[in-house]
Amino acid sequence: MGGTTGQMDVEGKQAELADFDGLTERYQRELLAHCYRMSGSVHEAEDLVQETFLRAWKASAAFQGRSSVRTWLYRIATNVCLTNLEGRPRRPLPTGLGTSDSLAGDALEENHEIAWLEPIPDAAVVVAERDSIRLAFVAALQHLPARQRAVLILRDVLRWSAAEVAEALDTTPAAVNSALQRAHAQMTERGLTEDTVEPDLSAAQLSLLERYVDAFWRKDVDTIVSMLTAEAVWEMPPFVGWYLGREQIAQLIGGKCPGGSYDMPMIQTVANGQPAFGLYMRTPDGTFVPFHLQVLELVGDQVRRVGAFFDVSLFETFGLPTHLPADFVPTSAVPTPT
Repeated sequence: MGGTTGQMDVEGKQAELADFDGLTERYQRELLAHCYRMSGSVHEAEDLVQETFLRAWKASAAFQGRSSVRTWLYRIATNVCLTNLEGRPRRPLPTGLGTSDSLAGDALEENHEIAWLEPIPDAAVVVAERDSIRLAFVAALQHLPARQRAVLILRDVLRWSAAEVAEALDTTPAAVNSALQRAHAQMTERGLTEDTVEPDLSAAQLSLLERYVDAFWRKDVDTIVSMLTAEAVWEMPPFVGWYLGREQIAQLIGGKCPGGSYDMPMIQTVANGQPAFGLYMRTPDGTFVPFHLQVLELVGDQVRRVGAFFDVSLFETFGLPTHLPADFVPTSAVPTPT
């Protein structure tokens, strides 16, 4: 009976593999989150997931059912990511470059040679994974060597045993435990740890975000910075500088941001389990085009960190419009005076 049950189990797994459209639909989002944690890029992650399914399809005839299909796919995805990461530098945010904070009066310096960390839409991943795709946590992972990164994700995020990770990475449980210990030490040393994302915003936080949209629409710099913590951080890849504290951020927005009153509408979205906004800029003909995507980290009813990503291709990734009409007024904002 046991042999018959085992054979039926293997046949069931092989039948699951035969339905590749269903397989893709079932595991696409969680594998995307996994490849994103490894790579730090939503665009790379999409390609890595497709490569994972291609390799799985080619190897499906040899699948023997010793593990679940899900575990087997994660094993393939992890090794696809490790191959992709060979010889590549990590994807940082400006705060991860090891430089001190900048003065708002300094010239802005762009660096398009750096492959920057990218945000990911919440809609692309499963809700249960939001705590492990926080922007700060994914940025923290980028400080780890690729194999340590893989070990930490498989052990701490996916909760695999050391033996399962060892099999996936073709190593020993002792080596896995050693790599995990080193990864934890690096994360602790840098003060970079996985924090839990609150699943729902409080009424005070929702009110904060409404006022935030309105303040940018009116370019009320004093109101914007009043919503920041005293030690708030503002960073905006591909610009290498980052800015600490209300005074520097106020000078940055007031002096370096080209828009004026009623020039910067925002549309809300969600990135990395955090509130986010597509910010648009008015053009000479009165319409609005994408300017940057902001990802906010909240603490209580204040903003602790803003990542403003100037890669406008992210607007399409997040399903945001590529332009807005001249008469557009953002939700929760005070209309433009006539």
